[in-house]
Order: sequence, then C-alpha cells, then structure tokens
Amino acid sequence: MYKTLTSVSAIAALAATVAAHGTVTGVTIDNVFEPGFKLDYYYAAQYGGNIPKHIGWYAENLDNGFVGPDSYTKPDIICHKNASPKLSSDNLSKVAAGGTVEFHWTEWPVSHVGPVLTYVAAYSGDIESVKKEDLKWTKIEGAGYENGQWAAVKMIGQNNTWSVTVPQSLAAGKYVFRHEIIALHAAGQENGAQNYPQCLNIEVTGSGTEKPEGVVGTKLYTPTDPGILFNVYASDIKYTVPGPPLFGAGSSTTPTPSNSSSAPAPGGNSAPATSPVATPVAEKPAPSAAPSGGNALPESFTIDTFITWLEGKAGISSGKARHHARSFF
Repeated sequence: MYKTLTSVSAIAALAATVAAHGTVTGVTIDNVFEPGFKLDYYYAAQYGGNIPKHIGWYAENLDNGFVGPDSYTKPDIICHKNASPKLSSDNLSKVAAGGTVEFHWTEWPVSHVGPVLTYVAAYSGDIESVKKEDLKWTKIEGAGYENGQWAAVKMIGQNNTWSVTVPQSLAAGKYVFRHEIIALHAAGQENGAQNYPQCLNIEVTGSGTEKPEGVVGTKLYTPTDPGILFNVYASDIKYTVPGPPLFGAGSSTTPTPSNSSSAPAPGGNSAPATSPVATPVAEKPAPSAAPSGGNALPESFTIDTFITWLEGKAGISSGKARHHARSFF
C-alpha cells in the first residue's frame, strides 16, 4: 500500500508540475514568501498526504486549463475551477495599506499575451465558511497594453512576477485577493479569451477607511466586453482593460489605451511602479505582428508567432480545456 501511494503521489506531482504554467505559486510581502495552493496539494488531499500551511484557495484546474467566457456567469470564474477556501489559512500573510504584494507565477507562455488584473474582496469570520459567490470584488490594479508591450509579457520578463500596490486608503481587515491573467491569443473569436484567476488570503493593515462596495464575481465580465473579445493581431492596438472601474487609489501600473503599429512586442525593460524583489531575467521575444486581418502569417515569423497563430486558428471548443500548442514541441 505504501509503495502504491508513493507511486501515485510521485506521478501526481509530476503531472502537476507539467501542467502548472498558469498558477500563482505564492506571494512575497516585505521580503517574506507565503505559498499559494499547489496543484499537487489536490492529490495529497486525495491520498492522505501532508499539506503545508498556505494562503491559496483550493482549485481543480489540473489540466492546465482556464475559464472561458461561456462560464463568466458561473462560479468557476471567481477563483478558478471548483475553487474553495478549504485547506487554506488566513493568518499567515499581512500587508500594510500602501504596501506591495508580489505575485509569483509558474512559467507563462510568451504567446499567451493579455492583461494582468488584481481584485480584493473583504470578508469576516472563518475563511472556510466564506462563500465565493457572496464575495464582492474591487479592482485595485489592471495593466493591459502599454508602450508596445502586453502586461503578461512584461510579467515574464520580471521572472514571472507581478507587483501590486495596495491602495493606501483601503480599510484594514481580512481580504481575498483575486489575481488574474487573461490570455487573448485566441480572443479574436467568440469564447476565445482564457481567464486564469487565482485567489489568496491576505490581511490588510493600516489606518485606511474606504470600504468599496465591489461586484460579485459572476458579474465582472461579459463575453463581448471590448477587452475580452479582442484581436491582438490588429495593426493598430487600442486596448481597454476589462472589468469594473479601477479603485481610485490603486497601483499606478494601470495603462491607458495605446496605439501601436505592431502587435505584441517585448518593448522596453522598464519595471512597474514597484519593482519585484525577484531578479529579472532576460525577456523572451513576444510574437511578431500578424497582418491586420489576423488570418495569415506574415512573410517572416518566429516559432512563438507560429504557435500563437496556430492556437488562434485551432478554434474554440466550448466548455473544454484547450491544450497549448507549445506543449507539443
């Protein structure tokens, strides 16, 4: 029995490692790292393994999957597939209002361009009694396309780390932070966007007094929002970050819609308003521009451009996880 459990755990851990390019491994606050929910915790729970204390919400995005626009009115969009606060702790991580939270992602494909967003929702009482459907979310940060570069690509160049400033005026209390990347490489067609929401428990301290009302998770987006149904291969990119209005005192990393004569490119190496502690690594080249129609490859292209184009042409299978083309290389 021991050998069986050991083998199953090893296989599960390997599967989680292979599949986990779209999850938050944890956060750093004041140079202290706190782990999020790891996919191998799911298997450990199934087979009686030890699960260390962590602040991330349980989720069953085990297939390297995402939440699509056809699920925007369903609970999975809130914190990912079958997410719940079970097994998580809410007394491990604190941040002062005005301070920063650094979110650390697993390796992210450079072809999966799109915005990076962060929300907070206040709650009281025991975390395991929280119902995600009742949480009301306030957007405190949203970065899209700026200076010829998508936020997700910038995140890759920052060692897969994204830094968020907590509004100085936000009232102290217990919050669930919802951090998310929306991949838009196939978003030029209906139901093509891919949401990767991640939830973590972080307490906010300080003397702030503002308690924004927020929006329930199933009303954050609609499938036809300008920032959801969007062609990233257009020759003139004017992008609006989706979701409710930004909380007034949020991070300064939010861009204004930008014009560009080319599609996603790495751009400069400028850091966000608050740079992450992690040492930056060299950016991988982002996809080259495709023709404005987005239906054909340019005369010269990189492998990432081809992968992105191939994924966009592959079509959308409603309600099913789509595997990433780079997995086959």
